[in-house]
Amino acid sequence: MSLNVKHLNGDSTFLLTFSPKQSQPSPYYQQPPGTFSILIDPWLSGPSTMWHPKFLYSKHTVASCISNLSHIPEPHVVLISQEKPDHCHEATLRQLDPTSQSTVILAQPAAAKKILAMKHFDPSRVHALPTFSGRKPDSVVRFYIPPISPGGLPGEATIAYIPARLDVSGLHNAIGITYRPPSAAVSRPINFSLPTPPLNSTFEYTREAPRSQPSPQNPPLTPPESPNQRTSTISSSTATASEPSSPLSPATSTTTNITAPSHSASASISSMYSFTASRPVPEKTLSVIYSPHGVPFSLIRPYASSHLVSAAALPLTALLHSFDRVENPWWLGGNVNAGLPGGVEIAQNLMAKCWISAHDEEKENSGLSVKKVVTRKYNAAEVREMIAKGKGATGVAVLDCGEELKLKA
Repeated sequence: MSLNVKHLNGDSTFLLTFSPKQSQPSPYYQQPPGTFSILIDPWLSGPSTMWHPKFLYSKHTVASCISNLSHIPEPHVVLISQEKPDHCHEATLRQLDPTSQSTVILAQPAAAKKILAMKHFDPSRVHALPTFSGRKPDSVVRFYIPPISPGGLPGEATIAYIPARLDVSGLHNAIGITYRPPSAAVSRPINFSLPTPPLNSTFEYTREAPRSQPSPQNPPLTPPESPNQRTSTISSSTATASEPSSPLSPATSTTTNITAPSHSASASISSMYSFTASRPVPEKTLSVIYSPHGVPFSLIRPYASSHLVSAAALPLTALLHSFDRVENPWWLGGNVNAGLPGGVEIAQNLMAKCWISAHDEEKENSGLSVKKVVTRKYNAAEVREMIAKGKGATGVAVLDCGEELKLKA
């Protein structure tokens, strides 16, 4: 199982590809079963202007590694973290196939309104991200991933949106992503009752698991709870990070059920499908925090101590966060990028295996909004030094445009 991170531009456009152990490369951009891909904040070319070019005009100084989104495999999710044009770039978004039934656009609420106003996409494929709350199961968006083979467990990908409070600039949030692959491996035989799973290749999504038995003609968007729900502690390793025990206390969460594919696990239904089978080997969970402008760790802690702990998704696989700290006067919004001082707290508390620089491109900027900007740049060596002072073991990476990094569980 692995996470492949590809930097498509010099700023904050990434393609995340999660793959199970059994994944094999395939031609013609067709992704192998169990693979799940997320395109983040696509901006490939052309200027980014806010309100008026005299207020903010920005453009890349390094060409993106692709000229069109058709040059990458069609992603399962396009994730837009905010409505600002360097994250929600209309010209680039229009390169997506508006008729696609394979891609879902998940966006920060203001960005979702902006995308719907384009009238380019089927409105049923564009969704505003709900604000995460540990008390609301439907505040985590879930994607059901079908089993790779009969007898395997389905996988699940989740996305959670954590905005900063009282953020006048509207820049600061964190987005949590987890991926548990579908399982095809088996271990010891056991007797249990489970509905026969449908072996389809469609990713289905919802923000709330249904509680009642659905009609066979109308399968649910996400399956109901499975009798095989469990929580496990993962143990994985990389060349760049060690894994101390988690400082976060486990908390009860209603957002991490392993779910059966399409039927209610009630006794009446299960009795129709009783058989002896082999339990698939439990899979580990990969996790990502994407926060290019940064938020205080205190905002991420409830998500980490509930969802990440119960999903066995710690240590964090990857943190995508700025290195450079950028400040504006308070009357222009104040802090722009939290940079190293803000990111190191997240990396240390979540024991991140790798911290990848995000939103640190030296763009060509002009306009009133950037005349008073003060930037404190940090290089990778300074980030490593700061992490070492806190006795952390997080790896540090700066990806060039087009460069890829594979992180294995």
